[in-house]
Amino acid sequence: MNITSFFIYCIIVTVTPGPTNIVILSTVNNFGTKKAVEYTYGATIAFGLLLTISSVLNTMLVAVIPKILPIMQVIGSSYIAYLAYQIYKMDTSKAIEKQNATFMSGFLMQFINPKVILFTMTVIPSFVMPYYTKLSTLMIFVVCITIIGFMAFITWILFGTIFKGFLQKHQKAVNIIMALFLIYSAIMVSGLDKMIKG
Repeated sequence: MNITSFFIYCIIVTVTPGPTNIVILSTVNNFGTKKAVEYTYGATIAFGLLLTISSVLNTMLVAVIPKILPIMQVIGSSYIAYLAYQIYKMDTSKAIEKQNATFMSGFLMQFINPKVILFTMTVIPSFVMPYYTKLSTLMIFVVCITIIGFMAFITWILFGTIFKGFLQKHQKAVNIIMALFLIYSAIMVSGLDKMIKG
């Protein structure tokens, strides 16, 4: 097993902007670090759970994936577009309900985030299972990958906290940029980019 390429892949996929990371950044900016950490806990537990499901049910998931992928793409891209709209229309001059950034919303986001679903369904079978198939060994890799994901989320919280003053000073522009990133993610997830190119 090439452990270096495994770790590079995990770090790149978890740190690069995706729906969860963008929502974490927006949460820090609009609700504060505490709410972002709460959201991150939910996202991390769901991330670990998805990795566990992938490890335990890998054979079944590989057989089912071609059938569920189009449905997952539609649901995921629709939800991401909805998040983009929510971030765009957010009015920080008024009191904002803090229900949006909860442990449960972070947890549920992972189950409809195609980037996370595809990553969790491919990382274990692609990098680990050709060399290790014992469940206890697979669980060690699940824990390692979950920690990498958590550290990636924390990186986005730190980024948001460090630059919070700047982000709040340019609130509307930041919200528009984050909404555009989410729209871009939604287009990538939906497969529209491939249809346009092809």
